[in-house]
This record gives sequence, C-alpha cells and structure tokens, in this order.
Amino acid sequence: MTDDIHQAFAHPAERSEASADPSVPLDRISLRDHIVSADIGAFQVERGKQQRLRFNVVVEVLPLRGPIDDDVDRILSYDRVTEAIAAELADERLNLLETLAENVALRILVEPQAMRVFVRIEKLDRGSGALGVEIVRVRDTSTADAPAAQVSVPHPRVVFLDEAALAHPALIPEIDALAADDLPLVLCVGRSAQPTPLSGMAMAQRRIDLLAIEQNAWVLAGRDKRFIVVGTRTELDWAMRHGQISVWAPSKIVLDAVDGPGAGAGDALGLVSWFAGQIAAADCLCLEPSGAILARRRIEPL
Repeated sequence: MTDDIHQAFAHPAERSEASADPSVPLDRISLRDHIVSADIGAFQVERGKQQRLRFNVVVEVLPLRGPIDDDVDRILSYDRVTEAIAAELADERLNLLETLAENVALRILVEPQAMRVFVRIEKLDRGSGALGVEIVRVRDTSTADAPAAQVSVPHPRVVFLDEAALAHPALIPEIDALAADDLPLVLCVGRSAQPTPLSGMAMAQRRIDLLAIEQNAWVLAGRDKRFIVVGTRTELDWAMRHGQISVWAPSKIVLDAVDGPGAGAGDALGLVSWFAGQIAAADCLCLEPSGAILARRRIEPL
C-alpha cells in the first residue's frame, strides 16, 4: 500500500517508468513544475481572477532511428508541450482541470513521435495545498497513420432582432424566407424592454444583463417550435450541422471567452457583432421594422 501511495503522488515520470512495457522501449521527455496563471474554475468566486496552475507532463516518444545529428527538427521539442498548454488556455475559458488536461494531452498526441502522455495539473491558490488532476492518454495506433478527417465548419447567418422586430407580424414569414437559404440560421436578441434588477457589483450586473437577454431568447423560442435555444459551442455546432434554427443564449460563451467582447450586454448590436466574428459567420443581419415588412441591414462581424 505504501508503494501504491508513493506512486500515486510521485512525479508522472515515475508513473511512466513503473507502467512501462519493457518489450516496447520508449524514450521520455518531461516538463516539471511549469507554472502559469489563468482564469479557470467552475465556482463564481474563481471567475475573473487569475490563479496559478502547475503543470507536470511526461511524454513517451518513439526512439529516433538513425543519428540525431544534433538536429532539433528531429525530436519532439519541449516547446511543443508548453505551446500545447498555452494554446489550450488561450482557446477558451474552462471550468474544469479535467477538460484542460484532456485537451492538452490530445494536442500533444497529435505529434508524430508521441505515444503516451501523462498530464498533471494542480491549482496552487485554492487552499492550503495543491488541488489537481492527473490523466494518462495513449495514442490511438489504429488511426495514427491515417490522414486527419476534415470536418467542415458551418458558417451561419446571424440575425439580430430588437424588441420591435420581435413583436412585428412579419417576423415568422421573414425568418421562413431566411431559413430557405442554404446557410444555417442563428437568431440573436437583445435585453427585454422591461426593467432589469441593478447591482452595485460589475460581475453580478453582467450576469443579470446576460440573463435578461436569455429571457428574451426564450420568449422568441416560444413563438415557434423550430426555434431552439442554444448556449454552448457544442450545441450550436450540432444545430448548424443538422439544419436547426438556433436562438443564442449568450451567458456561457461570453463568460467563458478568453478574449471577451468589448461590448456590454446593453450594446446588443456590438455583442452580436462580436459573436458573429467568433463563429466565423458568413453573414450578419439586423432586422428592422419598415412599415409592413422587416428590412434587412447588414452588420459587420468583429
């Protein structure tokens, strides 16, 4: 039991060595005690705050064939490991260390030499000790040499509706006309005209304002059973691939963005323009009442 406990808390290099298959010798490269700061965590008290993360990573790699010739291009550079960490932290704000560890491991295993990777991540500022997670991931050798599947990324049409457009009798016919095109359709709304609660704290007010937009999103969804409220990139990507008319609920995507919108929830057009840029929209429109019809005005994605 003592040995088991020691190995559980030992550096990933020891775990790698202890679980190695002697019939398949692999080399190892390691990253020890790499500390970076990031905004990460599922609890509200963690949002908007930088906290230190400590990374320990071991990558088992195929031994090189032939002379190394002191050529850095022939080896898996340590920079690839630190770059994988930096890229995942920059991609989006995450709630879970488990998600971050998984993403870092998968990014490393894309490297041709990498066969198995140990990733340990610890939070250093959430108590008197280090709180962390450790995972082991193995390269899928059955597909290692196969070309990567090219997944087409949908480029939707984003459409903003203000309060007047939401109440306009031409709304459903206009959306029918837009939905008839080949582009996936994502509908966006602003805050309700009804007063929203006020808070003296900026973070709380931001949440309240975003939730006010989401209330309006559900109001729109109640107008037609084809309109489905989506709040995550996963939901949105699935909806766009399956021809669903989506209504954007902004809270999660806005709050989890590393490089968030400059516009606040009160600047609905600015927020929609930022969102359209984030999802690489092919088109971004605002529908505005003009007598008996809704006129289309183009918005430039950020």
